[in-house]
Amino acid sequence: MTSPPARSLRPRRPLARLARALGEAVLTGRSGPAHPRPRWLSPRVPGFLGLLPFRTVDLVPIADLVLAFVLFRAVQSMNAGGAELSALTAALPLVLRNRWPLAAWRLAAVLAPLDAVTREQSTDLIYSADVVIMYLLVVYAVAVRCERHITIGVWIISIAGLWIIDLSLEAVGTLFLGGTMVTVAVLLGYNIQARRTAAGRLAEEERRSERALAGQAVLEERARIARELHDVVAHHMSVIAIQAEAVPLKAKGEVRLLEEGLAEIRTLSLAAMTEMRRVLGVLRDADGARDTGPQPGLGRLEELVATARSAGLTVTLSLGGDLLELPTAVSLSAYRIVQESLSNAMRHAPGSTVSIKIGRSGDELNIHVASSAGTRPAAEPATAGRPGHGLIGMRERVSMLGGSLWTGPVGTGFAVTAILPITQDDSAATA
Repeated sequence: MTSPPARSLRPRRPLARLARALGEAVLTGRSGPAHPRPRWLSPRVPGFLGLLPFRTVDLVPIADLVLAFVLFRAVQSMNAGGAELSALTAALPLVLRNRWPLAAWRLAAVLAPLDAVTREQSTDLIYSADVVIMYLLVVYAVAVRCERHITIGVWIISIAGLWIIDLSLEAVGTLFLGGTMVTVAVLLGYNIQARRTAAGRLAEEERRSERALAGQAVLEERARIARELHDVVAHHMSVIAIQAEAVPLKAKGEVRLLEEGLAEIRTLSLAAMTEMRRVLGVLRDADGARDTGPQPGLGRLEELVATARSAGLTVTLSLGGDLLELPTAVSLSAYRIVQESLSNAMRHAPGSTVSIKIGRSGDELNIHVASSAGTRPAAEPATAGRPGHGLIGMRERVSMLGGSLWTGPVGTGFAVTAILPITQDDSAATA
């Protein structure tokens, strides 16, 4: 005798889902956390009540308590039999529905049928208005706070209870009306829950997007600082390397010249460290503070040229036009372009002659740096043909300002020409 297929031994999925929905609605289910109230339902406490331990007032539980008290007193004042039970039926679930909506519904599902059977009605309706109001509010609270399958279980039990009681009391005409009101309350509550859930997810996505944008801004800031550090380190280290190579040759065993050369190397090293600290100062701390140390600009070109001359370059500097009122971003970018050009000359053409011409023409700043062939072999021939980050950094700076850049060999040397638009928008000063 063959055994039946395994799938026939499993409960059908629709029946299993129905059993789960009913079981959690009646016994094991729990309601979810309350959604944040709109501002008009949770106003702030006035300033003169600032000593209270809470900052906002939740109007929903207050309204539930007021309504429960009104219904309790109204039903209790009736002279009909079972008034005490009817008063508790109308009031107690309303008191519980804000904090424990599912427990409030379970209590209402037990008390409402008992009240319908024991209360003496003066009309043909099974349920009085107070019980109807209470039950619809409790079902609405369940639909707003509970999962969908629990809400479906509550709806099924409510409709089944209406059907059983209506048949037992021979009032079939109220089944359609009661079922319609319960269904409307469930659909309205579920729609509110879906909208609040969607709004919460949208807010979370916006927060994630803001965090992602903040992280991207941090990465861009770090990339900018890396470019700045490359300019600083490359220039000063090139000068120090050239000096370290040239000092012994220049001193020729004389202690005084050797000491002067080492002192100059030390001075250059301290200057490099100072400028590195200034660049790193743009990093903000946890409180959002930042170093306000000035960035280098065209006002420090003489220092830059003096450093290059001390490394063995013959540098001529020609400045034209009003260069004092330049925007910070333009002045900083011009300084870095000249700095990188001098560093390249030190690395690839030691002892060369460099001509620097900077002039302002209307709304444009023209920069031209040309170097001749070196008089000594390059200190790093292995990397002479390898593209570095210096030219890339120049192009990024010029592109950021909307300018133009040309670089390439000219005769036996190398030339860099940049045109930077001069605008008063200083927003890119730290870029």
